[in-house]
Amino acid sequence: MDTNKLIPLLPDMAIFVTVIEQGNFSNAAKKLGVTPSAVSRQISRLEDALGIKLLQRTTRQIALTESGKVTLDYCKQMIESADNAVKASHSDGSRVRGLLRVAAPKSLASRVLRPLFVEFLKRYPDIQLHLKVSDRILDPIHDGLDFLIHINDSPIESLVNVKIGRVEQVICASPDFMKRHNEPTHPDDLKHLPCICLGENSTDNRWRFSNHNQQATVQVSGAYLLNHSEMRRDAIEQGIGIGCLPNYTAQQGIEKGTLIPLLTDWHMQGNYHGDICLQYVQSKYLPNKNRIFIDFMKQNLLQTKES
Repeated sequence: MDTNKLIPLLPDMAIFVTVIEQGNFSNAAKKLGVTPSAVSRQISRLEDALGIKLLQRTTRQIALTESGKVTLDYCKQMIESADNAVKASHSDGSRVRGLLRVAAPKSLASRVLRPLFVEFLKRYPDIQLHLKVSDRILDPIHDGLDFLIHINDSPIESLVNVKIGRVEQVICASPDFMKRHNEPTHPDDLKHLPCICLGENSTDNRWRFSNHNQQATVQVSGAYLLNHSEMRRDAIEQGIGIGCLPNYTAQQGIEKGTLIPLLTDWHMQGNYHGDICLQYVQSKYLPNKNRIFIDFMKQNLLQTKES
């Protein structure tokens, strides 16, 4: 659609968002200072122009169609971009302000990112940070995010990716456990030792390792399966078995002597190791608050993890 045809639709898109936010045509009309019939006509005009049905209408309520849900996300982004443009035009440039919406996995957010986010808000008090903590990889567009943080050696190709750190899995056991068992010198030795698996799927007991050009896959077993890293660390420290932990979870126990790292010449491969990826939707005009967040995370996390 060319610009001449698109421009007349922008007010209709804004009204579409208002209708959804207000719940119905009548409330939207009151907020906009127009009649409900005028709102209805603009929604119909937008549907005709786009060639899709946005709303299912009844006498009492409205509901988004599947196409309407997708369109709503983009229309909201349009309004937010316009709001950012207005704020930028009124800014004196000396202060950074606005809303940032960030998603991150639970363990990483709790153990690594939490103090950084607090420091970021102290440094930029006019920025509002909305954190969504989820181990599910969210979609920045459909889930309304400015940034997605996740651990992955294969970042989402359609998004811009900034590496801000690295997470490795550490195989470890307690001193008490090692008094009762021989220390493994090769991944194959794990076959004969009780191990703590994640239990998230049927292949979680197949641990994969690499050591330069060597590869090893071993099927382990044990009486305890759990996918919570803090609880898994506690179980390892209690001598229940050998387990894998993210390095940021294992580090304190290693330093205190409650955990002993094993097979240190080998790297464990799996779903919870890799680069810490900061990803976002490509944009020619990246807001200043977004640039500042990217720079802050690179300076305060990447340098710390790799120094």
